[in-house]
Amino acid sequence: MTALAGLTPKAHGASGRIRPDYPPQVQQAMVRGRRLEWWSLFWLGTVIAVVGLVTGQSQAMRSAWIEDCLSLLPPTFFLLATWFEGRAPTRRFPFGFDRAASLAFFAAATVLLAFGAILFYEAVATLIRREHPVIGSIRLLGQEVWFGWLMIGALTYSIVPPVVLGHLKQRPAKDLNDKVLVTDSEMNKADWQTGVAGILGILGIAWGLWWADAAAAGLISLSILWDGVGAFRRATAELVDGAPRDLHQDRIDDEAQRLMDRAQRMGVSLCLRETGRIITGIVESDDPQDLARLTEGLSWRVRGLSWRPRGSAP
Repeated sequence: MTALAGLTPKAHGASGRIRPDYPPQVQQAMVRGRRLEWWSLFWLGTVIAVVGLVTGQSQAMRSAWIEDCLSLLPPTFFLLATWFEGRAPTRRFPFGFDRAASLAFFAAATVLLAFGAILFYEAVATLIRREHPVIGSIRLLGQEVWFGWLMIGALTYSIVPPVVLGHLKQRPAKDLNDKVLVTDSEMNKADWQTGVAGILGILGIAWGLWWADAAAAGLISLSILWDGVGAFRRATAELVDGAPRDLHQDRIDDEAQRLMDRAQRMGVSLCLRETGRIITGIVESDDPQDLARLTEGLSWRVRGLSWRPRGSAP
C-alpha cells in the first residue's frame, strides 16, 4: 500500500492515527479530514479573538461568540476519535477502538443541540425582559467611530472561514462516512448564519428596532436546534446498536439497505449495526457460504459480519 503524506500505513497504524487496513482513498480522505480540522481550530481561534474584542452589549454578538467557542469542540472530537480509532486492540479493549467515532459523534451532536437550546433561551429571555442594547462610539485614529461598524466588520470576518471550511469538509465526510465531520459542517453553517443574524441585529439596533438583535439570534437558534435534534437522534441510535443510519437523515443507510435487501432475496436472516464508520452484524442461514455471497461487491465499510446456524441461540 502506498505511503501517504510522508508516512507509511504501518507508521500510521502504529501511531494510532489511521487504520492501515482502510483502502488508499479512505486513508487519503482521513488525512484530508484531519488537515481540515486542524485548520478549523486555527481559523476559528482567530474568529473567537476578533469577535470577543467587539462583543459589547449585543445579544447576537454574545451568542455568536459563544457559538464560535463551542464550534471548536467537533474538530477536537474528530481528531481524538481518528487517533484512537486506528489503535490496535488491547487486553482491556479486545474489540479495538472503532466506536471512538460513535462516541465522538454523540459528543458533537450534544454540543450542537445544547448550543441551539442555549441560544434560543437567551434570545427569548432578552425579548421577555425587553432589554434595549446600546451601542456607543469609540475614538479611533482621532475620529469618533460608531462601535457597531466594528462589530459588523468582526462578524463579516467570522462568516468567511466557516463557509469555506464547511464546504471543504463535505467531500471527506462522505468518503469516510464520518458523522462527526458532517456535524462539524453543520456547526460551520450555524457559525455563518449566526454571523449574518448578528449583522442584521446590529443594523436593527441602529434603526431603532431594539428587538431585532434578539429576534435574529432566536430565528437562527431554531435552525440550529433542528440540526441538533436530528444529529442527536442518529447518534443515540448508533450507540444503542440501531440499524446503520444515513449521514444526514434519520433513515437507514443506503449501503445497509442494499445489504438488507440482498439478504431478503437470499432468504437469510440479517441483523446489522454500525460501529463508528463500519457496518457489522450477524448473518443466520443454513449455509456458511451465504456470508460470502451476501457481502460480495459491497463497499469497504461492510466488515466483521459473522455467520451462525439458523435458529441457534445468540
